[in-house]
Amino acid sequence: MTADIVIRGGTLIDGSGSPGRRADVAIQDGRIAAIGENLDADRSLDADGQIVAPGFIDIHTHYDAQIFWDPALTPSCFHGVTTVVGGNCGFSIAPTRPSHRVTIARTLENVEDMDVDTLAAGIPWDFESFPEYLAAIERRGTILNYNAYVGHTALRLFGMGDAAYERAATEEEVERMCTILRESMLAGAAGFATSFATTHRGVDGKPIPSRFAERSEFDALCDVLKDLGRGVVHVAPGEQVSFPDLYEIQPRIGVPMTYAALLTFPGGNYLDMVKMHDAGTAAGANVWPQVTPRPLTFQMRMEDPFTFNVAPCFGALMAESREARIAAYRDATWRKNATEQLAHSVIAPRWETFAVAESNVHPELVDAMISDIAKQRGVDPLDAMLEIALDEDLGTRFRCIIANDDEEGVAFLLTRDHVALGLSDAGAHVGQLCDAPQATDLLGNWVRDRKVMPIEQAIHKLTGEPAGIFSFEGRGIVREGNHADIVVFDADEIGPGPVRRVRDFPADAERLTADAPTGVTHLLVNGTLIREDGKPIHESLTQRPGHIAKVL
Repeated sequence: MTADIVIRGGTLIDGSGSPGRRADVAIQDGRIAAIGENLDADRSLDADGQIVAPGFIDIHTHYDAQIFWDPALTPSCFHGVTTVVGGNCGFSIAPTRPSHRVTIARTLENVEDMDVDTLAAGIPWDFESFPEYLAAIERRGTILNYNAYVGHTALRLFGMGDAAYERAATEEEVERMCTILRESMLAGAAGFATSFATTHRGVDGKPIPSRFAERSEFDALCDVLKDLGRGVVHVAPGEQVSFPDLYEIQPRIGVPMTYAALLTFPGGNYLDMVKMHDAGTAAGANVWPQVTPRPLTFQMRMEDPFTFNVAPCFGALMAESREARIAAYRDATWRKNATEQLAHSVIAPRWETFAVAESNVHPELVDAMISDIAKQRGVDPLDAMLEIALDEDLGTRFRCIIANDDEEGVAFLLTRDHVALGLSDAGAHVGQLCDAPQATDLLGNWVRDRKVMPIEQAIHKLTGEPAGIFSFEGRGIVREGNHADIVVFDADEIGPGPVRRVRDFPADAERLTADAPTGVTHLLVNGTLIREDGKPIHESLTQRPGHIAKVL
C-alpha cells in the first residue's frame, strides 16, 4: 500500500540517542508506516541536507486555558513542538466549580501573569471535573498533542471550598480529594502537580491553597498515583516538601517525580543541588530536576511587579488599589523598607541586570541600566525605578535577569545525567517573558554554536527522554507504528528568532511571542502537516490533528 506522505532525503535522528542515519520516513493514517530507502507515497516532503526527528515535547507549560482560544498553542507550534504538558506547579483550571471560576482566574493572575479578562472571555467553562475538561478539549480539537497535571490548588478548592485558601484539610476532605484525583487519573491525566514555594501568592497576595496543605495530605495524594502505578508527580518544593524530601519520597511511591527548577545563580549554590541530586539518583531515586537553556529574563511594570512580590511590603500591595500602590511608591519610608526587604528576600534583585525595556515618556532611557541611572541620580536602584515608573503612571517596562545567565553553569546543568528539559512556562507570564523557544534555542545556541552536547543527545532530551518520563504511548521516538509526530529542521540554521509584543488574546490583551524561528522546515502532528517549508499551514486550524497524549 502506498503511504500518504514520505519524508525523503534527510538524516534521521530518531530520538533514542542513537547516531543519525540516512533514511526516508513513510507515514500512513497518522502513524509511521516504514523507515528505509526509496519509499513510495502519494506526497513527498524534501528533507535533503536536514535533520528528521521526533516532534519536541515540552513538559512545563501553562496552556490549560489558552488551548481553548488558541488550539495551535502559539508560539510553541512554531518551534518544532508537537506535545505539551499543562497544569504545572499545581495550577490547572480543572476541577473547578462555577463558584470558584473567578478565584481560579485571580490565582492565575497573580502566580502566572494571566489576564483575568482574557480568562473570562477565553475559557468556555462547559466543564467542572477534570475528565470533563479533557473531554471539552477533545470536542473542540487541538493542533498539538496535549495533556495536563491535576493541579493541587484547583483540587483543594474543588474538595474544600473557600476553606482551601485558609487551612489544612480534614481527613474527610483529604479522602475526597484523593477520590477526585483517582477519577482524573483514570480519565487520562498526566499526573499530579503542586507547589509549596513561598514565591507563589494567589488572591490578594495570600499563599496559594496548596501551601496550606500538610505533608500528610501531599503523601495521600501521591499514594493515589502509587496505587495506580502511572503518572508523574511535579513539585515546586517549599516548607512542607523540600528538595531532599523528593529523593526520599519517590522510591516509596514508584512513579517519577520532577521539580522546577535547577538553575544557575551567582555564588554557585546550584552545585550543592547537583551533589544532592547525584547522590539521590545514585541511591535509586527517579527524580528529574528541570533545567533550561534560557536565562530567566522577565519584563515587568511596577503596576504588577511580579518578581518583587516575594517581599512582604510588595506582597501586601497585591490586595490594595492602584492608588494605594502609587502612594506607597511615593513614600520615602516605604521605599527604604522595601529596599531592605528585597535585599533579604528569596529572590533578591540583581540590580546589575535591571534595565529599562520600554518607555514612552523616557525613550532616551530604553536599554539603559538601572544601576547606572541610580548612580547618576545619587539614589538606590529601587528609587530610580520608582521615579521612572511614576513619571509614566507605572507604564514603564523594566527588564531583569532572575537566574540562569551563567553560561558555563548552564552548559554544566544541561549535560548532567537524569535532568529534564523544562520550565519554558509557555502560556504563563505572557506579558513578562517568552521561553517557548526552548528547543530551538538549545539546538541552535547550545548544540550548534557552543557544542555542549552531540545533536543526538539534545534531540533525545527533547523527545525520547520526556516521552519516557511520562510514558506517553507511541511518542518521542521515530519508530514504525508510533504516532507520526515529526519535525524536519536545518541544523545549520535553526534558532529561536526574536521576541516581540503583540495584542492578539481575548479581551484585547497583549503578550510576548516568538513567531519567527529560523531553520524549522516541516512539522507534522499525527501525520498531518502543520508547517511546511518554514510556514504554518492554516488549514491545520480546521483539521486539528492533536490528541490527548495517552499515558500508559
